[in-house]
Amino acid sequence: MPPKTNVSVAPDASFDVEHFLAQEQAKDLLRFTTAGSVDDGKSTLIGRLLHDAKGAYEDQLKQAIRGGEIDFSLLTDGLRAEREQGITIDVAYRYFATPKRKFILADTPGHEQYTRNMATGASTADLAIILLDASRGITTQSMRHAYIASLLAIPHFVIAVNKMDLVNYDEEVFHRLRAEFAPFLTRLGVNEAYFLPLSALKGDNVVDKSKNMPWFDGHSLLHQLETVDTTPSTLDAPFRMAVQRVVRPDMNFRGYAGQILSGIVRPGDTVLAQPSGRRSRVERIVTWDGDLEAAHAPLSVTLTLADEIDISRGDMIASGPDPTSARSFEATVVWFDSKPLDLAGDYLVKHTSQIVPVRLEAVEYRVNINSLHSEQVTSLAMNEVGVVRMTAARPLFFDPYRENRGTGAFILIDRKTDATAAAGMIVTAASGGVESSTDRVVRLVRAAIPTGARLQLPEDDEAAVKQLRELFKGLMRHE
Repeated sequence: MPPKTNVSVAPDASFDVEHFLAQEQAKDLLRFTTAGSVDDGKSTLIGRLLHDAKGAYEDQLKQAIRGGEIDFSLLTDGLRAEREQGITIDVAYRYFATPKRKFILADTPGHEQYTRNMATGASTADLAIILLDASRGITTQSMRHAYIASLLAIPHFVIAVNKMDLVNYDEEVFHRLRAEFAPFLTRLGVNEAYFLPLSALKGDNVVDKSKNMPWFDGHSLLHQLETVDTTPSTLDAPFRMAVQRVVRPDMNFRGYAGQILSGIVRPGDTVLAQPSGRRSRVERIVTWDGDLEAAHAPLSVTLTLADEIDISRGDMIASGPDPTSARSFEATVVWFDSKPLDLAGDYLVKHTSQIVPVRLEAVEYRVNINSLHSEQVTSLAMNEVGVVRMTAARPLFFDPYRENRGTGAFILIDRKTDATAAAGMIVTAASGGVESSTDRVVRLVRAAIPTGARLQLPEDDEAAVKQLRELFKGLMRHE
């Protein structure tokens, strides 16, 4: 037996944590969402993407094994009801990363019953993957998913024609579906959708290029996700910052803190303060880590101005073209609440950093999200989409949602229950008069009557008027 010798082995280069964290920090982020009809294979596609891109953890993979093989759909269908029914019900968020980019995936439900869930999950997405089943073709749900994604102004679309293995990877099937669906997307204002044939179950064109479809000269889904332009459109938009707090630690400092919704601001820029309408100049951009030479969306900063202006929470500091200032506006809303929209109801609108009482004046129309036809209605039920005209108690400062998602979005809150009643996207300012005291009384009386009840008034009008005067005696004032 040969004698033992001491051999010196050069140690491996130590792992540089700081360098690794700096690399991760330097990666840009893509938020994307998925939508597909029941049995289009959406959950399987996302599971395959996570698995092949090394974005799934070992414990997740173990739980997804069925019959000795991985059931990719179980990597995203986390709720027990989802596993039992084989559908997606709630929004599932997944984070993963590749050497080129970081991703946040919102796996949203496709069924019409969960339209509000899809709208919630897709509201912050930069890219939408719309699935089509190659064996079934285009369905009304496919068109509905594309409509909602376009409604939310998602800038990038991938139309994934899935289950190509079931049609023997037929090139004609793919080209036919693209020819049928592209004109519909053009009607929605989507002009640069990327059409991609794939098989989520077999892994064709998901992470790697498929050898079964040599006729397709495009690239894989992951390649598209890694290379699509993620430059925020908010950088090119006019500067907008909603004030969340006035910072006044001592007599020598007054700053206005908030999140930049769009645009870029620099010291020396001339800005407009709404609602005062006064203009001033930015002196400093203050952060915890020190002053900045420039700041952009979505950073949260504190601005100091050259002039003392009356600015408070809910006000807006802006530059460039002035934001629209209006109390009355038209907006597209997705109704969330189980209670239908009530024109006599009591609602609040949460817009940027302010919460304001709002009156719903009229439902202009409801959108049939399967046919895109307008339907005349007086209310909206849960998961329905419509255009509503409303008037706030004080002016809102906004840009149309199509131009600026930050200043054009809002939510409606039911004042009685604090429930989120709807999500809205402002279309345009509207003409609306100031509510008279008489109109307000009528609205409040209607809202005060419980469901199923009715007023018990005398049939004789004179007697009814006398009774009402007694009821309102404490509210009347004679000039």
